[in-house]
Amino acid sequence: MPTRLKKPSIFKQLAITGLLLVFQGYLGFSAIGGQFGTESQKQMKIDINVLSARAFALQADIDAYRHRAALFDVARLDPDIIDERARALLNMAQPDDILVMLNPATGLPISSSFDKLAQSQLTDIIVDAVE
Repeated sequence: MPTRLKKPSIFKQLAITGLLLVFQGYLGFSAIGGQFGTESQKQMKIDINVLSARAFALQADIDAYRHRAALFDVARLDPDIIDERARALLNMAQPDDILVMLNPATGLPISSSFDKLAQSQLTDIIVDAVE
């Protein structure tokens, strides 16, 4: 009984080779430009640095708020400081207080109708204290 061998089709071999080359190209593209490729890793490192800097800034804010909250501890409160801050926030003054109004834009005292000599002396003292 004669046996006949079939010759493999060249198109089938070319199709398999083509599919394997396309798959290799996809893997190569993914290794370089994919979500976890080398280019994405560079961007991830930049993002990590930015986020860690933001985390340090937020930690500094948290520490500042913790410090301010710790100042409310009953054992550490100073009545003079509380009185001073309360009067400053409420815009209240005692009759014997000396008030110096500052211009927020320049930081210099706002002139009024009191003696010009006293004004210049106070201005010099305040400017020296600011510097």
